[in-house]
Amino acid sequence: MGQWVQRNIVEPGKLPLLLALTAFVLTFLITRVITRLIRAGRGPFGNISTGGVHIHHVVPGVVLTVVGGFGAVASGRHGFGAAAFAVVFGIGTGLVLDEFALILHLDDVYWTEAGRKSVEAVVLTAALVGLVLVGYAPFGVNDLSHDELQDRGSVISTVVINFLFFLAVLSKGKPAMAVFSVFIPFLGLVGLVRLARPGSPWARRFYRRRPRARAKAVLRAYRHDRRWTGPRRAVGDWLGGKTTAELARSNPHD
Repeated sequence: MGQWVQRNIVEPGKLPLLLALTAFVLTFLITRVITRLIRAGRGPFGNISTGGVHIHHVVPGVVLTVVGGFGAVASGRHGFGAAAFAVVFGIGTGLVLDEFALILHLDDVYWTEAGRKSVEAVVLTAALVGLVLVGYAPFGVNDLSHDELQDRGSVISTVVINFLFFLAVLSKGKPAMAVFSVFIPFLGLVGLVRLARPGSPWARRFYRRRPRARAKAVLRAYRHDRRWTGPRRAVGDWLGGKTTAELARSNPHD
């Protein structure tokens, strides 16, 4: 394990990325534990306010992200400075994305269904950074041989084709699959072959005069959502805590 880390992480200069990812995940988990304790009225923690204004943790998160980002750019990929700024950047990003839904909606939706977007953003970001860490490059460039990489035409054509796959899958209403297809092009091919989700730009454009395709898309989306809504909600509850509405349903007399 140590040799693998040395060969694949330390020597290529990916140690700061590993430290940033670790700090990012730990910060999110610790933040969620603290906010759940505050919500339950337990422990020594409490909300921070000044002048009657509640200071969300996205505020120090933005400051740490800026400091860590610029510091990492200035310090390169090696040395103590790079490692330290990577940790600062990871902590800041964890605080920011934990309140991604607040930024998206410009409203305090932390404990609502809309607030689950923060958990989804964190999971998606951690997964993508993990793919980069283990050697995946965007748009399938990592699959090219050394000679193909030397040929600009091969690189450009590969990037363009996989980018078109990404746009097609995104237009089919499958944003998560589209994002992952940037690093794993085969997913883009799978998403391109499968039916689009109802209401997506692709469905509105190509299924408008195909009632059978529209019906199949609606049925497949219904079956998919019925199969995965429960597990997704369970993971969301475990990572981010139950929403206010869920707590009210589970404790109707409180």
